[in-house]
Amino acid sequence: METADITLMRGSLAGVVRAIRLGRATVRIIKQNLFWAFFYNIIGIPAAAGALYPSSHPIAADVRRRRHGAQFGVVVSNSLRLRRARL
Repeated sequence: METADITLMRGSLAGVVRAIRLGRATVRIIKQNLFWAFFYNIIGIPAAAGALYPSSHPIAADVRRRRHGAQFGVVVSNSLRLRRARL
């Protein structure tokens, strides 16, 4: 059990099929999250540096900080889709 890729906890081989589907869905979600993170950073890094908001106003800095939190929320929400996936 320690060296196995998949360990069946029940007597049915259907668990192998479910594990493979879950693995594929997980890789698909990881790729989506990487895409959105890279896309966000391509836009967000110049914005954080002040290229889009040349003002040094405190509200502009707060908007930039909140946008980073929003990206985290999108990635986590996208990952949580695996919990309700039909496998």
